[in-house]
Amino acid sequence: MPYWQSALLGVVEGLTEFLPVSSTSHLLLTQRLLGQTQDEAANAYIICIQAGAIAAVVGLYARHLRAMVLGVLGRDLLGRNLSLNVIAGFVPAAVIGGLFDKKIERYLFGLWPVVAAWFIGGVLIVALHKRLAPGRPGRSLSALTVRDAVLIGLAQCVAMWPGTSRSLATILAGLAVGLEMSAAVEFSFLLGLVTLSAATAVKLLKSGAVMFQTYGAASISLGFALAAVSAFVAVRWMVGWLQRRGLAVFGYYRIALAAVVTGLLLAGRVAP
Repeated sequence: MPYWQSALLGVVEGLTEFLPVSSTSHLLLTQRLLGQTQDEAANAYIICIQAGAIAAVVGLYARHLRAMVLGVLGRDLLGRNLSLNVIAGFVPAAVIGGLFDKKIERYLFGLWPVVAAWFIGGVLIVALHKRLAPGRPGRSLSALTVRDAVLIGLAQCVAMWPGTSRSLATILAGLAVGLEMSAAVEFSFLLGLVTLSAATAVKLLKSGAVMFQTYGAASISLGFALAAVSAFVAVRWMVGWLQRRGLAVFGYYRIALAAVVTGLLLAGRVAP
């Protein structure tokens, strides 16, 4: 794969990983537009460069992560509770992902399923945008319960359908259990840190060898680095945007993108 394509995929991954628009679906679309073959190595690549986005979140949320580590060591009560909640939220995805990973890739890693997910998610955001307005009252992250975390984790499983967006599912679920917007976003990112790390590790174990043989360490490293930089920028922007203006813009974007890609598919300009 040419280096410019590696760079492009890294930027797309970083910009979309934590925005409620679905990074996997954007990467699948980018691969189709670049004419890349959808095989084991390609699927592994778009999963593994998530590590760059993970690194960005580690840097941005170091304070929470430090508290969680201290909590595990018995030195921070709030950190311990946050750690338990993140683990509780991760368990549903670990179980369902482990059981259905191959079927998900076989049946849902195509643009028609992605278009459907983009459109449905967009309509949902637009329909609910008044209820999701900035300044909406809610509980802080410290008030989250294990039950709430499990419900958010179950919502995260819906995002195994590419195009749904893990961030969208978990933020909406966080708001549904009563969190304020900033707390829902923070928990979404922390839960994503664990979920994406696990998915990357599993994919490396299963397909890392063929991925490195196909693309080489340089291309993978480039994708990782640009994913980290662009994710850092995207997360900083998104947190500020949501606190001021809410989710509505992402709903309109998803609907518009679904319409454009549907047109491309019907015209035969991009492979499904």
